[in-house]
Amino acid sequence: MKNIIKIIVIIILFCISCYIIYNNEKLETYKVDNNLTIKTILKQQVEKDDNIGSIKIDKINLENKLYDIDSNKNNVDLNVTILKGSIEPANNNSIMFIAAHSGYGDKAYFKNLDKLEKDDEVILEYKSMKYKYIVIDKWEEKKDGDIEVNKTKEKQLILTTCSTKDKNKQLVINCIEKES
Repeated sequence: MKNIIKIIVIIILFCISCYIIYNNEKLETYKVDNNLTIKTILKQQVEKDDNIGSIKIDKINLENKLYDIDSNKNNVDLNVTILKGSIEPANNNSIMFIAAHSGYGDKAYFKNLDKLEKDDEVILEYKSMKYKYIVIDKWEEKKDGDIEVNKTKEKQLILTTCSTKDKNKQLVINCIEKES
């Protein structure tokens, strides 16, 4: 009888292990008494990283993932964010608007954006393609929900964040694609 119980327990543990491995879950163990241990299965919160690229600015030690414009992760309170109205860089008349918080804290990804100067490089990896941009201009304007930018013939990248000098203004960095 004891051998049958042992075999049943081994089969059950084997099945649970296979299930856990297949479903990427983890076990939590509870000791009931000296002879019996119960293992419960807890699902891991495995979240697929659905990023579509990244932005990298060596001068200010910035490298962050980017998410699709319709993703819940494309949110200025969570990440560097692609703004609506952006035209993807694969298009000839592209203009990408990217925003993030400045200031302090772990979500202040653009806290040093004001340190960028003319000819500094910004690398945008987007949907498996790499684009290099150079800063051509920067300015501050009233924070009213709009960004006033003159569209050039070149592919553009516009970076924006809150001004570090005036809470009613936003910093705008205008970049164009760097010639290869």
